[in-house]
Amino acid sequence: MNEVIIHIDQLAKKYKDADYYAMQALDLTIHKNEIFGMLGPNGAGKTTLISMLCGLLKPTSGSFEIDHLTYQKNRKQIQYLIGVVPQEYALYPTLTAYENLMYFGSMYGIRSDDLKKRIDKSLSELGLTKFSNKRIKTFSGGMKRRVNLIAGILHQPKILFLDEPTVGVDVQSKNVIIQHLKQLNKKGTTIVYTSHHMIEAQELCTEVVIIDHGKIVVKGAPNNLIKSVENAINLEDVYLELTGGELRDYA
Repeated sequence: MNEVIIHIDQLAKKYKDADYYAMQALDLTIHKNEIFGMLGPNGAGKTTLISMLCGLLKPTSGSFEIDHLTYQKNRKQIQYLIGVVPQEYALYPTLTAYENLMYFGSMYGIRSDDLKKRIDKSLSELGLTKFSNKRIKTFSGGMKRRVNLIAGILHQPKILFLDEPTVGVDVQSKNVIIQHLKQLNKKGTTIVYTSHHMIEAQELCTEVVIIDHGKIVVKGAPNNLIKSVENAINLEDVYLELTGGELRDYA
């Protein structure tokens, strides 16, 4: 087993004026070079957990380490270690794809010549070269998702956090994104991502955790989880068996 790269100890989050904890005293370990999926219904706590690990939300209690570093003592180091690709597009719509990526890359202090090479390479790999000088507001959802991904990996992070990276995209864009994530992982990037696409998670992830009501319901390799539930033929069957079929709408 690879060494632990993320260690979470009794991590909890309660939002101001909320009646319940969004995350309840969660313990979790994630190992280097995994593609780790966080699955769960709407409001289960997935985005809350990733937001805390990325330093965007302050935990109510508990602690965590990323590559043996803590946010209390090593915030700057951790920021360079991780890449974040949020569910919402973190792009400037009136700037071109190239201008957006130059801006985000420069925030990490990447030298201009090196940054341009990284941008050109990533745009090519994700099929966006001919659109590099087009404004983001003219892009389709799938194109925006791909630029969003590039913005999160220009500094070549050790750990990549993704929140629903393929939501609302066409099949071709989804395939290109998944293949690119697999290549990043082969080169040594640990990937942690949330998704509602059970088949995608089953095919992509080395390990998954199902979270519901801010707690871990089950954790393991997808194939092992499928074998553990009677009559389950895929991860979606496991998910529905463990979280139920009731609607989880919330506002």
